[in-house]
Amino acid sequence: MRVRSAVVRATAAVLAAGCLTACAEGAPAAAPDPAASSTADRNASTATGPGTSAASTRTDSSGASSATGGRTSGGNDRPSDASGHRCSPSVSIDRYSDALDKTTFQGTFVGNLSALTRDTDGSLAALSDRSVLIGLDGRSHRPVRAAKITDEKGAVLDAEGLAVEPGGDRLISSETEPSVRRYDRSGALLGRLPLPDALRVAPVGRAQSNQTFEGLTLKPGGSTLTAAMEGQLTGDGKDTAGRRLLRFQSWQRQGSGARPVPYRLSKQYAYPVDAGLGVSEIAALPDGRLLVLERGFTAGVGNIVRLHLADPRRASDVSGVTELPGGKAVRPAHKKLLADLGACPSLGAPAHQPQANPLLDNIEGMAITGRAPGGRLRLLLASDDNESPKQITRLYSLTVRPGDR
Repeated sequence: MRVRSAVVRATAAVLAAGCLTACAEGAPAAAPDPAASSTADRNASTATGPGTSAASTRTDSSGASSATGGRTSGGNDRPSDASGHRCSPSVSIDRYSDALDKTTFQGTFVGNLSALTRDTDGSLAALSDRSVLIGLDGRSHRPVRAAKITDEKGAVLDAEGLAVEPGGDRLISSETEPSVRRYDRSGALLGRLPLPDALRVAPVGRAQSNQTFEGLTLKPGGSTLTAAMEGQLTGDGKDTAGRRLLRFQSWQRQGSGARPVPYRLSKQYAYPVDAGLGVSEIAALPDGRLLVLERGFTAGVGNIVRLHLADPRRASDVSGVTELPGGKAVRPAHKKLLADLGACPSLGAPAHQPQANPLLDNIEGMAITGRAPGGRLRLLLASDDNESPKQITRLYSLTVRPGDR
């Protein structure tokens, strides 16, 4: 997501105090909230091209650039002990890697990562918000392919969400219109999904620019697609706890075979987001629950990133509700906090800008990569460096215990 730069006062005593995105748009500032931060995830500094890092790069025979010199890669790529490094009772961080930071693959910059998901061949599909699909090796996470994508007129996308169908086609959301389009493995455009008018950017709809489809996930098996709005629709309000209510839109697709079945609009849910944060990514579990990544940024303080477990299975369908919360009969999706990633051990990670925990950066991508003993999940997160020398392309390997169904 791209946002305008903002100047936010912060003190060490109030870690996450700050003005919400609305302040940059001329709205009154919210009162400081110890759990709040700006929803701005674009750094206030001017983005620069590859090569601005203090680290140098070398290119291997595959065309992938790897780090030498100034980039940290020491003990951080090694697995931790069996119990991991605890962030909370439900989440441990196993390792992190900066090996992709400010690198290129066959002339394509490997960064600006806004989404991450497991591919059908065991590799990882990553998405740059500069309209590039990037394939990563499933074990080493080294780049193995890259393909540029465009819209129907050949223009680039503000691509933010990515899901891979069982047959290998890609579903990609852009937060400009917003839209969800289908592409094949090579990046060729196949079609476009229907969208409720209310979710379109004003004046056509009620969505705010740069606050639309930031997260996208396909339920295992491929029948249900869900997109998460990063911000509110104009006119939508808060729940009884004072949390802003966002909308998650779903689509259904039935059947299988050689002829693709069109996606049809399905239920829409209300999701209560923490004060000062926005939704940056979602990942579907087989039982219908969702991992939800909430993220915010305050200049001079850094990022706040929280991992929640949301259950929309008993939530009301709000596709016909003009303004949320919509009355006592409307039930938002229930959520519980799994971890505030600021509480994770830093593992000696460096930071190029102020961060309360130097491990954190602008985390936007999330993929479930496998299962661990005891019903735990292997999770991989990716940060978006915006091609800025003050931000890092960083991968985070986590072990997550989502809990009972």
